[in-house]
Amino acid sequence: MRPKLILPHQFSFATEMRVRVSDINYAGHLSNDRVLSLLHEARVRFLNQFGFTEMDVDGAGTIMTHAVLIYKSEAFHGDLLVIEVAVGEFHKFGCDFFYKITNRDKNKEVARGKTGHVFFNYETHTMMPVPQKFLKLCAPKS
Repeated sequence: MRPKLILPHQFSFATEMRVRVSDINYAGHLSNDRVLSLLHEARVRFLNQFGFTEMDVDGAGTIMTHAVLIYKSEAFHGDLLVIEVAVGEFHKFGCDFFYKITNRDKNKEVARGKTGHVFFNYETHTMMPVPQKFLKLCAPKS
């Protein structure tokens, strides 16, 4: 049975990326492993808008704990992709990032994903609570 991934109703951030020739696999379409790399780049851009990096979110690093990817359609060299990002499912030490990739020219969903992250102290190799500044900026508003 194919897994399902329910996305949030709203995404707070979007960025565009064009499919590069290095993103194409032997079958001539966007490679499955490159999708995770695109999500990584989108997440970095999302964090950068607040002045954060993956190694410094208000004093805490981040570390990915899991990834879920669902492929919906093909994308090809030169296609312009819109990658939307939302944050949710907060817990004491982390949260999940949700992604939706759409082919802008064809107005067709290419993939969706979710990555789990915890906040991490790389010096002590221990988890840290979600930084309050990140929570205030990124937690879904009710």
